[in-house]
Amino acid sequence: MTHATLIPEPAILYVAGDPALDLVNTVDWTSRGPEEERLGTYEQLTHWGEGAGLLDAAAGRRLRRVASERPRAAAAALEYAHRTRATLRVLFGAIARGELPGDALPRFNRLLADAMERLEIVPEAASRGRVGYDWRWREQDSDPRAVVWQVIWSAASLLKSEELGNVRMCDGDDCGWMYVDRSRNGLRRWCQMRTCGTREKTRRRRGAPTEV
Repeated sequence: MTHATLIPEPAILYVAGDPALDLVNTVDWTSRGPEEERLGTYEQLTHWGEGAGLLDAAAGRRLRRVASERPRAAAAALEYAHRTRATLRVLFGAIARGELPGDALPRFNRLLADAMERLEIVPEAASRGRVGYDWRWREQDSDPRAVVWQVIWSAASLLKSEELGNVRMCDGDDCGWMYVDRSRNGLRRWCQMRTCGTREKTRRRRGAPTEV
């Protein structure tokens, strides 16, 4: 009897320092095109959102329950996440290279306008006799796209933050992952030293001339 070889799923990592860039990093942007898809199902999207700090466990369960009841809406939400990811890749990629974003910015603004239609201010629990207010996404427990709205909000916040100039693209060959460089000297080059950094160092050693 033959046994099928199980291919492990690519790991989901949070190395970017911002949910918007962590979404970009859910696929490998190689010279052959995107590879190693980590968001192939809506369930994976919600688990990614939990890991990124956008959803708590209860919210993730609620959205997965909605997805099981409305599979077409869940499939559309997954496509929406992929489309947002592609737009963020082009937008922040241009910024990392010091270039103008071109039509990626209007595309992002359309995504932002769509998300912002669901954002509102609501009262929160009283503290010391005073009523406070906080943000809330309408339909956050019933619309499968809710996790993506928060990614878009995070991207907008990064675009107007002082850290925008620290957005970098990994120097690793066929990686394309992005991150906010918060290193002390501002010279971080890799998404992860133990992967891309190690591979590059190994390649350089192999290509270095042998001393006589």
